[in-house]
Amino acid sequence: MNFLAHLYLSENYPNIMIGNFIADHIKGNQFSHFNSQIKLGIKLHREIDTFTDTHEITRISKRRLHKRYGLFAGIIIDIFYDHYLAKNWNDYSAIPLKIYVNSVYNLINSHKEILPEKTLQMIPYMIKYNWLYNYQYKEGIKNVLQGMNRRTNNKGQIDLAIEDLYKLDTDFDKDFKSFFKDLRIFSHQKIKKLNPQNTYS
Repeated sequence: MNFLAHLYLSENYPNIMIGNFIADHIKGNQFSHFNSQIKLGIKLHREIDTFTDTHEITRISKRRLHKRYGLFAGIIIDIFYDHYLAKNWNDYSAIPLKIYVNSVYNLINSHKEILPEKTLQMIPYMIKYNWLYNYQYKEGIKNVLQGMNRRTNNKGQIDLAIEDLYKLDTDFDKDFKSFFKDLRIFSHQKIKKLNPQNTYS
């Protein structure tokens, strides 16, 4: 899953959201200096990634893509699934997406002093181009795919995946809704397991 889904699955616990958000920029076990809830968020992020990568529905989604993307197929599906979460946001949250993403940006900015360098480098672009909100639009996804393609030196022709999104929109939408039902249950149970004392901050 991509940024929006990881944040959403943190269930509005601020420090878990921060941990979940920065996890891709944390190497191995190098997170002992964070508080317990941020650590929980990092662990949750990794559990979600493993669940996603091994789930049969996400495998089906990857197989729908053109074969040219190779190992980048998983990244593309992560981005697509964030598109469908944003597009169908009202089905999953009573908080309007615009209000939610603005609160996320405020949360991130209030924790800048503890964020990894790579996260700090990314944040200005995320906020300037309002990635989280614009995930709901195909034009927003097109821009994200183009940016990823530039960063990977066109190795996987990731930018062309927008064609797959338009062509198989209905199929990917159905895949997401079915998969996300399972993922929400998994993530909720994982939070309880990682934090059996039910102490949140």
